[in-house]
Amino acid sequence: MEQSLNEALARLGLELPEPVKARLRAFGQAVLEQNRVMNLTAVTDPGEFAQRHLADSLTVLLSAETRGKRIIDVGCGAGFPGVPVKIACPEAQVTLLDSLGKRMNWLREALPALGVEAECVTGRAEELAPSRRGQYDIAVSRAVARLNILLELTAPFVQVGGLVLALKGPAAGEELAAAKNAIVRLGLELDGIRAFPIGEAEHQVLRFRKISPTPEKYPRKFAKIKQSPL
Repeated sequence: MEQSLNEALARLGLELPEPVKARLRAFGQAVLEQNRVMNLTAVTDPGEFAQRHLADSLTVLLSAETRGKRIIDVGCGAGFPGVPVKIACPEAQVTLLDSLGKRMNWLREALPALGVEAECVTGRAEELAPSRRGQYDIAVSRAVARLNILLELTAPFVQVGGLVLALKGPAAGEELAAAKNAIVRLGLELDGIRAFPIGEAEHQVLRFRKISPTPEKYPRKFAKIKQSPL
């Protein structure tokens, strides 16, 4: 894992202090260990894990200023990208949100043992958003849903002037074309696309700026979102 992480960071042009890299590896090992008894990841090779989960998450640092920012990771799963972002940028205030209680309970126990401070919330984005509307500078999400669905789940959390960062793979362009209506209706505008080499693939971070408040009727109930995406 150490060699693969170092190589991946070098390809990204991202320099991190050794104590930070050691904590990233410790979190990675904790995920892989817990994965033996809980379904956290399909990636079990430590080297591949370092690239596809740790390095991929850290592309957030290259896509937005995170120091001192309030960040919510929507659909964090085993903690990606939110936990690596917090480890590499302790000055960020990170909220991890996921609907699976077992995963969140594990994160609540594991993170303090690793010296990582983050708020862990169990719940669905569309249910939490009304009580936390506009409370974050950045909403990030990775591998949760197609972009037109994902934006409805994330945009309400962000204040005007803030950012939504969607971590996507090779299909990002296709998803972006299908999300034009959602972008406008949710008060967003595309603010850039950055491509990063992750392993043998090219991953992309789509950056959206919140330019006006998201209408109160969004997000809708998930069944409605899925049935009739914006």
